[in-house]
Amino acid sequence: MIKFEKTLRDIKSVKIQGAESVAKASIEALISYFSKKKFKKESVFLSKFSSLSKRLMETRPTEPLLRNSIRFVEKEIGSEGDPNEMVKRMFGACRQALYHYEVAEKSIADIGSNKIEDGMKIFTHCHSSSVTGSLKRAKEQGKKFEVFNTETRPLFQGRITAKELAKAKIPVKHFVDSGARVALKECDLMFIGADAITSEGKVINKIGSEMFALVAEKYGVPVYVLADSWKFDPQSIYGIPEPIEKRSSKEVWAKAPKGVEILNIAFERVNPDLIAAIISELGVYTPENFVSEVRRTYPWLSR
Repeated sequence: MIKFEKTLRDIKSVKIQGAESVAKASIEALISYFSKKKFKKESVFLSKFSSLSKRLMETRPTEPLLRNSIRFVEKEIGSEGDPNEMVKRMFGACRQALYHYEVAEKSIADIGSNKIEDGMKIFTHCHSSSVTGSLKRAKEQGKKFEVFNTETRPLFQGRITAKELAKAKIPVKHFVDSGARVALKECDLMFIGADAITSEGKVINKIGSEMFALVAEKYGVPVYVLADSWKFDPQSIYGIPEPIEKRSSKEVWAKAPKGVEILNIAFERVNPDLIAAIISELGVYTPENFVSEVRRTYPWLSR
């Protein structure tokens, strides 16, 4: 239980950040919690699994990857049977989910790196393991290129990107957020991640993403979204909007003057018209075709 509670705290505080890291940590927390538990009744196990899953999903409202992963595990557990056999099925499903992340990460890195050519300058915003994975793979292939990235206030996730790329010996120029137009004018590609993708092909990503995509369109810079296909939000099929997380004003200004309202909106929707393609483990697709391919490949996501 100690590891489970720590995982909750670390996700809420953004110590664990990024959709893939959040999903992976959550699945590992479930494995850890149930690893030494025995149950006499299936109802007790199912109730506990449901309770813990709900607590994990509530840590980050804009995380379909986490919700879909838990849904996948639920599907494999089933609704009846010997409780300890159900626990075993849960462990198996959790391992399958972890394997999916691993395979998806490698595939996206391979496919994304194919878009990078020698001499290119690539712009990115915030931090995405899918983006940095593709950039590092291109570096391993011997390609010479440069990355321009933003600091991403108020939590400076862009610094994570810059440090990761510098460690991989990829040349990187770090800009304040308001310098993104200057950076994009010189770039050939824009790579961003995604926290969610709706049935209409809208991509939800860190605040500033659509603003920078509009700038990219002005300068003819194609925008590619790199994301695990399980970030598709099936709730959007039924008109349920993906929530946009608003975080504490103290992250922006700890002691703001009286009368100053701080809006710390964490994400925004990027119009699919601004996106050249979504790169996932399924391949490179326009937003519309991506949605169709995800629903064809994973029919359980839409049920």
